[in-house]
Amino acid sequence: MFNKMTIKDIDVQGKKVLIRVDFNVPLKNGVVVDDTRIKSALPTITYLLDHNAALILCSHLGRPKGKITPELSLRPVAQHLDSLIEAEVIFAPDCIGSEVSAAVSRLKPGQILLLENTRFHPGEKANDPEMAKELASFADIFVNDAFGTAHRAHASNVGVAEFLPAVAGFLLEKEINYLGEAVAKPDRPFVAILGGAKVSDKIGVIQNLLARADMILIGGGMANTFFKAQGYPVGDSLVEDDSLEIARNLLKEGTEKLRLPVDVVIANAFQADAENKTINMGPISEGWRILDVGPKTIQNYGKVLATAGTIVWNGPMGVFEFPEFAKGTYNLARAVADSSATSIIGGGDSVAAVNQSGLAGQVTHISTGGGASLEMLEGKILPGLAALSDK
Repeated sequence: MFNKMTIKDIDVQGKKVLIRVDFNVPLKNGVVVDDTRIKSALPTITYLLDHNAALILCSHLGRPKGKITPELSLRPVAQHLDSLIEAEVIFAPDCIGSEVSAAVSRLKPGQILLLENTRFHPGEKANDPEMAKELASFADIFVNDAFGTAHRAHASNVGVAEFLPAVAGFLLEKEINYLGEAVAKPDRPFVAILGGAKVSDKIGVIQNLLARADMILIGGGMANTFFKAQGYPVGDSLVEDDSLEIARNLLKEGTEKLRLPVDVVIANAFQADAENKTINMGPISEGWRILDVGPKTIQNYGKVLATAGTIVWNGPMGVFEFPEFAKGTYNLARAVADSSATSIIGGGDSVAAVNQSGLAGQVTHISTGGGASLEMLEGKILPGLAALSDK
């Protein structure tokens, strides 16, 4: 499946290697609160260190909009990485410029230099060739291991590949293999679970999966738009009115395959302690809103998942930030974990939900990229991948 060159296909002995990692991790008071993405990059980092390379790591963090934003500095990430690995981790106060250039020239095999947030420069998102060229000038080889940004054409992942031999790291290879295989040749039945707030974000995914999946289970806020498209009043529930026509067409197209919740949990306010009740899906009165799927829905979905060969899940079933409305998502996570299928959780909130439910260890693969995994499920070519050398 994977037809790009990887770090195993090149000689890195004594070379300077620029690695695009995805260290876009949550920070609280200058401390890393979830290091999943940092740990995911360790196999590639360790392999290159073991093969006597000097490593220059670059990443973005958050959305600083091309300006220096102190609270989005990667300095705490450098400290955290240093605690996870024996090699010395040095932090560079910028990602380009003379100071970085000097730090790179001092860098020895077995050392790691982590550059400051690439998005502090407007050239990153603009895929500016000058910025890309300067980044590339620091190294002999470029390794892309940032699946989370593979769907963006930026200077640090697509631009630099123009100027250096460019190969994939282990994480990127693993992600593409799992998600690519799931869509291209899944073990059947192939079941997709799609949740989250918006239908509009996932139209392309639903259209692509209608042709490939055996069943698509819908939940989360996006289900409300389908309910309204079927003619139900949905009270104060979140709805995308401009997606109603699309929802109607998808329902027509996917009569056999699209499943919607049969019962829902409604509340009289959007807050954690709101009064709530579970009802069979039907007209919803003003003043009430749907915040989760109900137990019958989870039972129905669970039966489908129990016989699945491949499961891909993207997006929670309800407002899982509120414990009272997290039951649908957690019980679904349990059903996925109990299934013997190859299970792939794609990015963002669904990953957080699976981690919080304590079931992450029982899932085959947890993706590090929300947007990138969605674009793969849509059948799109990822620019970060396309830029790498073919095998």
